[in-house]
Amino acid sequence: MSTRRVDPDQDTAGRVPLILRVSAALSWRFLAVVAALYVISQVLGYVGTVVVPVAIALLLAALLSPAVAKLVSWMVPRGVATAVVLVGGLAVVVGVLTFVINEFSNGLPELQTQVGRSLDTINNWLINGPLHLSQQQLQDFLARIPQTLRENTSTITSGALTTAVTVGELLTGLLLVLFTLIFFLHDGDGIWRFLIRAVPSDVRNRVDVAGRRGFASLVSFVRATAVVAVVDAVGIGIGIAIVGVPLAVPLAALVFLGAFVPIVGAVLTGTVAVLVALVANGLVPALIVLAIVVGVMQLEGHVLQPLLLGRAVKLHPLAVVLAIAVGMVVSGIAGALLAVPLLAVLNAGVRSLLHHEDDLVPPEQVDVTRPGATRPSKTGDEA
Repeated sequence: MSTRRVDPDQDTAGRVPLILRVSAALSWRFLAVVAALYVISQVLGYVGTVVVPVAIALLLAALLSPAVAKLVSWMVPRGVATAVVLVGGLAVVVGVLTFVINEFSNGLPELQTQVGRSLDTINNWLINGPLHLSQQQLQDFLARIPQTLRENTSTITSGALTTAVTVGELLTGLLLVLFTLIFFLHDGDGIWRFLIRAVPSDVRNRVDVAGRRGFASLVSFVRATAVVAVVDAVGIGIGIAIVGVPLAVPLAALVFLGAFVPIVGAVLTGTVAVLVALVANGLVPALIVLAIVVGVMQLEGHVLQPLLLGRAVKLHPLAVVLAIAVGMVVSGIAGALLAVPLLAVLNAGVRSLLHHEDDLVPPEQVDVTRPGATRPSKTGDEA
């Protein structure tokens, strides 16, 4: 009578419950993915001074590439179209910055006057109000300020040097953004075709289509965000101008820039407008400005975000908030700015890879400037 040998490993595996085996398999794969993401984040953080300008250039390319494509469709040479769009965009940016700086310079004396009045009001309240502070106590407090500055001279000097270094890095980054943007606008498709060569040939077309869908989602995101930012800036700017808050135009420009961080950005920059109104105009005007900011945010959250961004990138608001929070933790302001566009690109690319309708779509038929290009096609000839 022969006895059948039992493999100890098989016998042990058979005794382990199925749920535990599946959990273990998922756990080590999850840990491998987390480790890979950690390594990638460390590498990107090490070369962050290059990655962030390139990412910003990609966002600007998504904003300007439809204009370049339109000029090319009118038989304008691509190099000329790139130069026209780039020079025109720079002219608009320089003109807006010049206008904002002039408005800031013109409004600064009025702000100083109103701040002086507010300080006088606060001084009278501290003396005659419920605190009943004496004039001597206030003078002693003000006299301690120069002493504190002298005691922290080294810290202030170090901060000034750090700021100078930051300004130098900022200028270098702006030059890198401009240089990269030129190539993205002029030969972005060629750069993408070169990168896609690293993908195995049997799945290259699928990845190519998914990548183009992702960039189309980025184009739609930038368009929708720009419209939302304009509405936020105009709404809050008109409101604070009517209330009589100084520096209405610079504050509106700040709201416009902040709105490029969805949901959170306009709230934070709107808070700055409320604080300026509180310091310069008093409590009641500040409350009015707060009501204006809340009203504009309600318009953005319940009308503009679902109507524009929701259709453009198909992202749930919770996913947007969590992406911004993670981006802020990982890379600060740059992470908060780039988190949602990255999520939109990944979302469109993954949806394309999961839909078999894109198997028959030639990559060249995906028009990244068309809003419908973010979604997988239902037929092979519709991109």
